[in-house]
Amino acid sequence: MFKKPALEMFPEYTRGYIKLVPEGDITNILAEQLETTYKLLSKVTEVQANYRYGEGKWTLSEVLGHLTDTERIMSYRILRIARGDTTPLMGFDENEFVKRATFYTRTMTDLLEDYQNVRRATISLLKGLPQKSLLIMSKANGYDVSVETIAYMISGHELHHLKIIKEKYLLSGS
Repeated sequence: MFKKPALEMFPEYTRGYIKLVPEGDITNILAEQLETTYKLLSKVTEVQANYRYGEGKWTLSEVLGHLTDTERIMSYRILRIARGDTTPLMGFDENEFVKRATFYTRTMTDLLEDYQNVRRATISLLKGLPQKSLLIMSKANGYDVSVETIAYMISGHELHHLKIIKEKYLLSGS
């Protein structure tokens, strides 16, 4: 069973995200998030999906695509570290990923399906890990992290973006 690690276990730049994650088993938290996020974003129109709240800001569809891409990368890191691979894992430039992804060519329904599939795969991966692998440490993006830490980072990252979605995209009159 997963237990939220102490804040000191997280890289400094992620601690704001992690503070948003409630206590509890991360697999349950991620499953609840899946339902909440889907419910919130399934009501979004294509006009809303293509809305930018400011110059140079991502559209709502790009934010959802970013969440999905980031979770894919984090899950890959979990797999590598849990299986004992100690090769340092590189970071990624989220702005370049979004720029090259062409999320604007996909419908919100398609992006939501992709998000759901990735989240279900993450939960399945986490549920299949032996307890002893949760605390295995390795380097990712230049920081020492554990499998457990990355799982909570996935949740916190999404909670951070959901707050922005609610404040900037869905309540802005778009």
